[in-house]
Parts: sequence; structure tokens; C-alpha cells
Amino acid sequence: MNKPRRLLRTPFVSALLGGAIVAAFGWIAIAAGWIQSEGGSTITVAAPLSAPVASKSDGDTNIVNQIYREDGDGVAFIESEVPAQQSQSLSPFGQPESEGGGTATGSGFVIDTEGHLLTNNHVVEGADSIQVKLGSSDTTYEAKVVGADPATDLAMLDVEAPADQLHPLTLGKSAQMEVGDPVVAIGNPFGLDRTVTSGIVSALQRQIEAPDGFSITNVIQTDAAINPGNSGGPLINVDGEVIGINSQIATGGGGNGNVGIGFAIPIDTVRSEIHQLETTGEVEHAFLGISGGTITPELAKAINLPVEEGVIVQTVVKGGPADKAGIEGGSTSATIDGAKVSLGGDVITEVNGKKVAGMDEIVEIVNAAEPGDEIELKILRDGSTKTTTVTLGDRPDSVEEQNSE
Repeated sequence: MNKPRRLLRTPFVSALLGGAIVAAFGWIAIAAGWIQSEGGSTITVAAPLSAPVASKSDGDTNIVNQIYREDGDGVAFIESEVPAQQSQSLSPFGQPESEGGGTATGSGFVIDTEGHLLTNNHVVEGADSIQVKLGSSDTTYEAKVVGADPATDLAMLDVEAPADQLHPLTLGKSAQMEVGDPVVAIGNPFGLDRTVTSGIVSALQRQIEAPDGFSITNVIQTDAAINPGNSGGPLINVDGEVIGINSQIATGGGGNGNVGIGFAIPIDTVRSEIHQLETTGEVEHAFLGISGGTITPELAKAINLPVEEGVIVQTVVKGGPADKAGIEGGSTSATIDGAKVSLGGDVITEVNGKKVAGMDEIVEIVNAAEPGDEIELKILRDGSTKTTTVTLGDRPDSVEEQNSE
């Protein structure tokens, strides 16, 4: 399966993204919000925006043009100077890139009249300096990072620009979007600033991997053309409201350009983090501390499980919340249809009194919680059923850090 790519554009390399990995029987690695999930198949049909909308029409049926005219000045062109010693990019072949540093370009958008912008963290991470151009202006302003959250690939910038140059975009509600709804993307693909493209919502509730290895849930998939350099730019509904932040693309394995599969971080996720980014500079995420796999009827039959859905725990992070609550991982290894799995671990069938069909549901529950929250797990162990309460902890900074503990 093809790996999605971050949309960062630099003269040296288009940064490679961690992507979705499909395994036999739906086996997926998870550690609370950490998941590399199966993307499934989606048929996307390009659809130009042509139907008039009352709130935007004003007698004009060119909705894309209206949205561009109203929102274009609130979109930013971002250039980040990345020093050589901090360049962590991978080549398109997955090998470490030479430590050349360079200029990375991306997109962003204004959210208030105080000079705050939102973009992707991977656009500005490790930058020595950040320059921003707003809308159609060629004036360059210095910007600084107010806060960042690698777990959702989100960063907030503060730009020193006059108030009359700041045109905040309205944040919509991504939960109200439906498959087939028209959308518009504005950004700077391949450094071509002020580029607008249109399409539809191709799918909802996707999961993609953040740069720190954890998962981002409820992601919007779109066929609006987005490319390297669109990172951090807005995905906009027909009312001119931002409903997502363009972040990754799937490229079909033949390059790094658009093939009609792009992913946007839902604005509902972003909205919940804005205050923390502005006040503390970071975002806290809940952590369960397990890895495991989704149970399917085929898997249940193959290893003689008493249930046909749920999550079988593979490993438990030592000293983590699940470990402290007595959750047990697998004790023996086996290869099933070519996939290595650990057997003998607890089987989670319910969370907070509700049945769970698979790991993606546990991911969403944990991602929606806060450190210190308690969740109740119903588990099967050695033919017996028991209920245990887990107090969620603080998520490590990365999957690598978690695995080294």
C-alpha cells in the first residue's frame, strides 16, 4: 500500500511521510493514540464546485471564485530556513537525506486579528527563521512559533503584521461534513503561491500517522488537488469556513504529486488545541500504553478465540497506565497468514460499557480523553471475564521514546 506524504516542499527533498500499513487479519500497531491503520479503498470522483449556495452566491454561480476572493487574503505563504544540523528529511526512497538544510515552503492561514496563524508542525519544525507572506501581498513578515503539537502535526505562529493585513478565516465544524460535500483548497503547491483547487470530501474518519509516530483520527480524505507545499493550508467548505488543514497525500508510489488522495486534519481536532497552544505552547494527550490487534471472525477461528470482535492485546508498555492496571500482553509468538502476532494476551471487548469492534475505536476513545481520565475496560482472560479501570497517563513525545522506556 502506498505511503501518504507530508506536503512539505524543499529544494532538497519532498519529505517522506509515515503511512498506512495493512496487515493480515487487520493487525495494527497501537499505543493509545499510536496507530498505523489500514486506509481501506475509496473511489474518488472529481467534482467541480458549481452549485450556488445562498450565503455565497450573490447572483454568481462560481463558488470557487467567491471563496477564493473572500478567503484568499487570509492564506499565508510560509518559508522556513532549516539549518543543516537539524535536517531530518528522508529521501523519496526512505534513506536519510544529506545534512544540507535549506528552505522549506508551506502554507498556513490567519485565525485572528492578533497575528496568529495555523500551519502544520512539519512546515516549521527545527527552523532557524520563518518568513510569511499574506494573501496576494509580496511583503514578507517575520514569524515565530507560539506552540506546536507533533502528535497532530499542528503549529501556531505569531506574525508581526499590521492589523489591516490580517484577514482571519472562519473555522467551521468538520463533524458536519459528509462524503460528497464540495471543498476548496488554497495554498502554495511546489512554491506556486495563491493556488486554488476544488473537489469533494472523498471519505471521512480516516487515520493517518503523525510525524511523531502516533495517529491522527477522524481525518478528512479529499480529491481536491493538493501537493507538496500545500501543507498547513486550509480545506474550505462552500460557506467559506475552514473544515480541515491539508497535511498529507498518497502518491501512488510513482512520485510526490497529487493522485486524488489527500488528507486534512479535521478542524474540530484543531479547535480543541488552539487554547493550549496559545497559552502553554504544547498540547497534552492521553496515553493508554498497549499495542494490539483487531479481532476478525477469521482471526477468532484461526486462534480459537471465544469472541469474533474486539481487541487482543499484543504488548503492554512497562510502567504505563495499562501495565499499572494489570492489563496483560501476549506471551507466545505465532505467524498467521504471514503476519507475526503475540498470543495469550487479554482480549478487550468493551470500553466504558460499550462494545468495541476494533482498535480504531479504542484509539478514538483515548484520543478524545485527557491525561488523568479513567476508562473502564472489560476483558477476557483465560476464559473468564473481568472489568478493570485504567487511569490514562501523558503520552510520550514519540513512539520511539515510548518504545525505549
